Amino acid sequence: MATATKKICLITPGHLASNPRLVKEAQALAANGYKVHLVCTRYVPYLIDFDAVILKKNPDFTFDSLNRTSKSNGTKIRDHIAATVQKLCAMLLLRGKKSDFIFCHAINRYFSWQLKKTLAAKADLYIAHNLAALPVAVFAAKKNKVKCGFDAEDFHRNETSNDAANPDVILKTGIENRYFPQTNYLTAGSLPIANLYQALFPQQKIYPILNVFPVVKEVSAPITQPDQPLKLFWFSQSVGLNRGLQDVLKAIRLLENEKIELHILGFLSSEIDLKLKEFIASLKFGSKPNILFHQPVYADKLIAFAAQFDVGLALEPAFCTNNDAALSNKIFTYLQAGLAVAATDTTAQKQFLNENPALGFCYEKGNGTGLAAILKQFIDRPDVLLQTKQAAFNAAKNTFNWETESRKFLNVVAQTLA
Repeated sequence: MATATKKICLITPGHLASNPRLVKEAQALAANGYKVHLVCTRYVPYLIDFDAVILKKNPDFTFDSLNRTSKSNGTKIRDHIAATVQKLCAMLLLRGKKSDFIFCHAINRYFSWQLKKTLAAKADLYIAHNLAALPVAVFAAKKNKVKCGFDAEDFHRNETSNDAANPDVILKTGIENRYFPQTNYLTAGSLPIANLYQALFPQQKIYPILNVFPVVKEVSAPITQPDQPLKLFWFSQSVGLNRGLQDVLKAIRLLENEKIELHILGFLSSEIDLKLKEFIASLKFGSKPNILFHQPVYADKLIAFAAQFDVGLALEPAFCTNNDAALSNKIFTYLQAGLAVAATDTTAQKQFLNENPALGFCYEKGNGTGLAAILKQFIDRPDVLLQTKQAAFNAAKNTFNWETESRKFLNVVAQTLA
């Protein structure tokens, strides 16, 4: 149990609701006697309500939040100035100009506001989530003569591209090289990510912390109903076509004489909706596939919502190093919900399912035929489907849960503060 005098400040450049790892860390810290302060920025209207639910359920948290959704003239002027400074800094960086000011404002347009609030928190430890918050934590720790850490949920320098000349790669590589050595520890979202960073920063302390979730007691042991369609589930904050959905649509086309439902949860823009319809039309289905869309739900309701389905889809296409190395929170959501997992053979996902073969199956990314074979087995062998779902449910309850994984995180915090 930590002493109540220890205060920890967690920083994110975005919403609390879009950063469940931060929320889980904050809850674990509060439950273990630490004072918790949060610094965040809000800019997506529908997520503001989600943030409010998190804060209401955690009344011991103190927080500073910048709301960017206001339409007032003052807000518009502030946003215009911040955006202009960010663009100028990004341009200067691409021209070879490098300074703390340029890096900090190129990665985070509200760096100054966040640093001011983070400094005022007077914490014993600052923890940054997402690279835009990293310089904030580093400067606040240096100014207040305390320690700081960073959670690398992704391999950020290759988050969107592997091209060394890509502006995003240049910016994020520069941020990591400049500020990682100034932290007291790093946590990583998977072992492959930890290994990638350890090779780059051999002197750094890096601890893999899996992106698992607390056990949801309301979810019952899974069952199957052979007379019902096989229900597939995929989710994301926003629906996009760079996350492997084409694979499952191809598989459904190959299995269109079978009873299959595809359930997609996430914000669906009109542009992506049109592209999805065009892709489905290009597959020339004999009859309309059964695809159902669902609006986003509160983070703490997601697992219970997912429990009504059979197979959780982890369809990452490995389009960059990060996408290949990240062990998606999708997999751990599916396990908690008691779903069988069907996953692409990215480095992280293949390693995980090789080590835990009872929980699901891997297929070659981009190979709709390979995914179709997995789904056909579940359709033809409901006993295999039920066994896989039960194994997933049990693994989540006994091993892959935040109650277990949070102890690793709390040990890192305790060692850092010692």
